[in-house]
Amino acid sequence: MLLLCLMTLVGCNKEMTPLTADYFKVNPSPLEAKGGMVTATVTGTFPEKYFDKNAVVTVTPYMVYAEGETAGTPFTYQGEKVKGNDQTIAYKAGGVITMPVAFKYIPEMQKSGLYLAFNVQQGNKTYELPRVKVAEGVLATAELANAGTVNPAIAADKFQRIINEKYTADIKFLIHQTNIRNKELRSEDIEALKEQLRVANATENLEIENVNISSYASPDGDLNLNTRLAEGRENNTVKMMQKQLKKDKIEAELTAEFTAEDWEGFRELVAASNIQDKNLILRVLEMYNDPEQREREIKNLSSVYGDLADEILPELRRSRITASINVIGKSDAEILALVESDPASLSVDELLYAAAITKNAAGKTAIYSKVTEIYPNDFRGYNNLGMMYYKAGNYETAATLFAKANQLAPTSGEVIMNQGLISMLNGENNQAAAAFGKAGQVPEVNEALGVYLLKKGDYNGAVKSFGDAKSNNAALAQIMVKDYNKARTTLAAIPTPDATTYYLLAVLGARTNNQQMVNSNLRQSFRLDANMRDMAAKDLEFAKYDIAAL
Repeated sequence: MLLLCLMTLVGCNKEMTPLTADYFKVNPSPLEAKGGMVTATVTGTFPEKYFDKNAVVTVTPYMVYAEGETAGTPFTYQGEKVKGNDQTIAYKAGGVITMPVAFKYIPEMQKSGLYLAFNVQQGNKTYELPRVKVAEGVLATAELANAGTVNPAIAADKFQRIINEKYTADIKFLIHQTNIRNKELRSEDIEALKEQLRVANATENLEIENVNISSYASPDGDLNLNTRLAEGRENNTVKMMQKQLKKDKIEAELTAEFTAEDWEGFRELVAASNIQDKNLILRVLEMYNDPEQREREIKNLSSVYGDLADEILPELRRSRITASINVIGKSDAEILALVESDPASLSVDELLYAAAITKNAAGKTAIYSKVTEIYPNDFRGYNNLGMMYYKAGNYETAATLFAKANQLAPTSGEVIMNQGLISMLNGENNQAAAAFGKAGQVPEVNEALGVYLLKKGDYNGAVKSFGDAKSNNAALAQIMVKDYNKARTTLAAIPTPDATTYYLLAVLGARTNNQQMVNSNLRQSFRLDANMRDMAAKDLEFAKYDIAAL
């Protein structure tokens, strides 16, 4: 009866009475930080015979926290007798209102309340109704996404311990001949090949892998004749090389094979020549697979056959000798010793390799620093030194080094990706996304993109981008899509778990109603990082658990 009287008086220009939280619902509840924003929909009800016909009510949402408050977008509603364009609320029937609210998330909002403030203009009178608290706290688990823990891209060394080098020389034969002429034995190519073999045999870090002889006949004439020619050329060349190796006291594996009709060599020489109608010849080779038919068709091209006989076919009557020699590089121990005693004697790739095989961060950092001093024009030293500073949390120095690397190699995918990480740390997400898109096939970019998508609120996209990565960020994405089993497996596989690893395990425990899992993992998280205690105290993930004594 009293409420009815109050409402009746309201309809007669009496001040509107305060509302309670019972008239409002918030979705989602609790509030949640997603993509750097706290967004929700507030649905409210003005009850029957409440809203004065001459009133204009402005409802402003506020996020209120210990350090202050943030106002949201206001919504205005009007009574039946007000001339305006705002939503009208009937006096007798009341009305339902829907207010989409959005706030840029800040960490202080984790422990906060969502309040509605009411400003009433009723005729010539303006007054405020008491604020109504409609939601408490913000679930901010997604904000644990951390670009600072992403592995920056390393610009790899090109060090090879064994580099294979091949040296070749040809012995040419006259048509229908298999004997090796003296002038061929004294050719510059043959002499250079023999000298290279002698040097390799006498040099400690050179190893003769093998010597191969490939002998050929040109693809003109009878196949049986060409087979005998190719085989004879092979035999004579093998005997010559055996004699030479014995003379030079070289022990090396000698292999040999022959090709009766060298059509492939013929094709290559014709394609590289200036012979008239060479395209017609090449087309014949494509059209016919039978060797005899090929030969007939080519001989029918009388205008060019003379050129073939003079320029192409003599080059195919040959034995090709190939020496395969391995250049043996320094051992790991030798390289690491020279890093300490004489780093300038090492190539840039040897120094970068030395850093790669060094286990401790301080050692890696020192070597990359030497690379920048000794090879100041190689971007990899600056990029990789920046990588080490980034991992150590010195992002300002890392950014400076990445910028220097970019000056030297502006198109390097590794450098572009690393500068994207700096952009993401600075909250410049659009620049970060553009950088990751330009980084190409850099392996580390998937994890970087995963964190970006987490920060944008695209949790399914983040899970896809992380793939099988074993990191806190990857597990966080799996938690956000509620794949708790996979998240637990991911966290268990992290090689060096940190405070965040255990904190996420505690979150999994809370979400699966496992009190023991919550307690044990929070204790370990607090031991590794005392700041996690304050975070957990404000975290709605643990609202129903008594963690004060942990």
